[in-house]
Amino acid sequence: MRQRQLEYSEIQAAMLDEAKRRRKAAKIIAVLEHFRGPLKGLTVGDVGCSAGFIADELAKAGAARTLGVDIDVPGLRRAASRFGERVGFVCGDGTALPFPDGSIDVLVFNHIYEHVVDPDAVVAEMRRVLADDGVLYLGLGNRLGVMEPHYKLPFLSYLPPALADRYVRAFGRADHYYERFRTRRGLRRMLRAFHVWDYTLPVLATPDAFAGGELFPGVAGRLARAVLSRAPRPLLRALLPLVPTYIWVATKTPSRPRGPALPQPPERVRPL
Repeated sequence: MRQRQLEYSEIQAAMLDEAKRRRKAAKIIAVLEHFRGPLKGLTVGDVGCSAGFIADELAKAGAARTLGVDIDVPGLRRAASRFGERVGFVCGDGTALPFPDGSIDVLVFNHIYEHVVDPDAVVAEMRRVLADDGVLYLGLGNRLGVMEPHYKLPFLSYLPPALADRYVRAFGRADHYYERFRTRRGLRRMLRAFHVWDYTLPVLATPDAFAGGELFPGVAGRLARAVLSRAPRPLLRALLPLVPTYIWVATKTPSRPRGPALPQPPERVRPL
């Protein structure tokens, strides 16, 4: 039986890579502001905040109140010691968020679902605490992404658990493979209670509008940006089942992006 991943920042050093985490935050904020507008005056929560870098950036973006939630106690201690004046950090499980119904304007759930024991329960709990006109940002890893992001082994997430365990052990990466990814279809099912807009193609095709340096650094990144910006939409859509990460924005009630028109606009995700 899977257990909760406690003290994740002690296991995964990437959670303490401040520069990279802040670049991710810039992308998250750019997407949220395109969909909803500025965060100024809003109550914002980061579910799975760990060491708090993304939560800190959300606070600096103008949120009136920023909250970070995690079960990663060492990460929360680091976060509180550095950012406690701007952000309220709470040790709490995503299946029982310590917030009243409808009390959060914006929630961030970035690359977390594959780590939790019951992601469907966490999604239901986030829906409970989200305001009726609130917005949920989702960074969602794809089971069919070729390179597994945590262990850098191709096709690892394709395998059943027993074979995946043998694979990571054979390459000395871990004793077992904990993470559980879903396909695009499975993610649609997980978010079926929400109205969802897919920002994956806009971010890929117009990365400069969404803090593209986080996605495409360096010379190779500039080349990738040029290619993707010119790729026809049918080709990009055909590749969607294999992209490593989906970037979705979800709401409890019907809503539309408020930002300027894009060459590759966000699309509604059809629920299952």
